[in-house]
Amino acid sequence: MKKMSLRTRVLTGAVAAALGAGTFGAMSANASAPAAAPATTVRADTANRNLQQSTHLTVDAATKAARAALDAAEKENQRIAVSVVDRNGNTILTLRGDGSGPQAYESAEKKAYTAVSWNAPTSALAERLAQAPNLKDIPGTLFLAGGAPVQVKGAPVAGIGVAGAPSGDLDEKYARAGVAALAK
Repeated sequence: MKKMSLRTRVLTGAVAAALGAGTFGAMSANASAPAAAPATTVRADTANRNLQQSTHLTVDAATKAARAALDAAEKENQRIAVSVVDRNGNTILTLRGDGSGPQAYESAEKKAYTAVSWNAPTSALAERLAQAPNLKDIPGTLFLAGGAPVQVKGAPVAGIGVAGAPSGDLDEKYARAGVAALAK
């Protein structure tokens, strides 16, 4: 490597220092200045065919439904868990009633997920297993009575699942009580 002269080394150092100071100043100025809006901002317009609106339950509505299901079960001395999921199957909330079994929590979530996924009560879906036994292999689903979809204009917006009562018929009865509470 060729040795630089003293003059070249001083000039190179001065240029590097100036560039570094300029970069630092520019970064400091940019950090304190508000970011400019991107030039290609897309406005959300409901008339845009690339966008779709959807309906979701609020946390308050999900709580109201879950509480109604839990209350209906408690009136009959049943110990259950109830779960409410959104249209995408994401759990909004799960309430585990006093004394419900350890399996009830997960079973309630799976029943709610199954009901909203197929937009049908899980008791009706359980009957389909005779024709399509592989349905039970779909991850996250549970084809036992106890799940009910929440619908708006026939489209599913949520699912309510109940587990822990001695029969699926009772579980589904309490899930339907949760759906009915939303109509009030």
